[in-house]
Amino acid sequence: MDITKTLSRQEPEKKPCLKLNRLDLAILFAVIIAGIWLYHRSEVGIEYIWRWKEAVMLIFTPRADGSIPYFFQGVIATLRLSLWGGFLALPIGVLVGLSRHSSIYLLRSVANMYILLIRNIPPLVFVFIFYFFISNQLIPGLGLDSVLRDGSETTQIWQIWLFGPKPLWENLLSGVLCISILSSAYIAEIVRSGLANIPRGQWEAADAIGLSMWAKYRFVIAPQLLITITPALAGQAISLVKDTSIVSLISIQEMTFVGTEVANSSGLIFEIWLIVGAVYLIFCTTLSALFKRLEKKSLRFQKSR
Repeated sequence: MDITKTLSRQEPEKKPCLKLNRLDLAILFAVIIAGIWLYHRSEVGIEYIWRWKEAVMLIFTPRADGSIPYFFQGVIATLRLSLWGGFLALPIGVLVGLSRHSSIYLLRSVANMYILLIRNIPPLVFVFIFYFFISNQLIPGLGLDSVLRDGSETTQIWQIWLFGPKPLWENLLSGVLCISILSSAYIAEIVRSGLANIPRGQWEAADAIGLSMWAKYRFVIAPQLLITITPALAGQAISLVKDTSIVSLISIQEMTFVGTEVANSSGLIFEIWLIVGAVYLIFCTTLSALFKRLEKKSLRFQKSR
């Protein structure tokens, strides 16, 4: 029989659909009941009066100077920290991971020391180290404060959109460096474990056909590595977004800092913090969906080769 006819008779690949079995429905029902019970007990047990309408109006109220609402300025600051931290953490983590997998003893030792140091110091300690050292000492000492602030009007507008209010640029830099360095140590371990799981025959085959170091990683190792480490990278990216809340301790007006001020000044404690948690949930869920699509595309690319 002709193989083309056989393939043509095969049914097209069905897209996965969401199906809930009895256990899923039971768990979902239990979660809904627990949520309703907790909501009811908060009104009866602790006599808390929910004021969702006031909370929603508050977070959408513009500031006195006509600028965007204070809460959404914190949301934008969280996005800045996440994006800049991720852009910096990924190349650092990849380089450290490659060094960790290197056959050169010096590179391996330095990478091991870096990972050991970063992963065993509490994040709060890192925040304060970078705040007091970089914000107060390094930037003024190198004369970067004038470079950051002296520029044309157009340049300053772009700087404000990219880096936030000028008086807090040093704080932002401290937060970005702290988050990126912390995340890079974990990304390095993810890259190192991904490289270790690639079969040795792939390395030997690339060397046997005379590929250069760049070509070997670009065409042989990197595609396989991407498929292997994408789920772990997704988890680390989500952790990076959540870790941005730590830098609220150094007066960076991100979402947690803003949520604390708004909740304390308005008295809408539960409402504001539930809204803050919902926004973090949206960010992390979106990241998870993006990485899931990336993983599917990587698998499709691998199958087509």
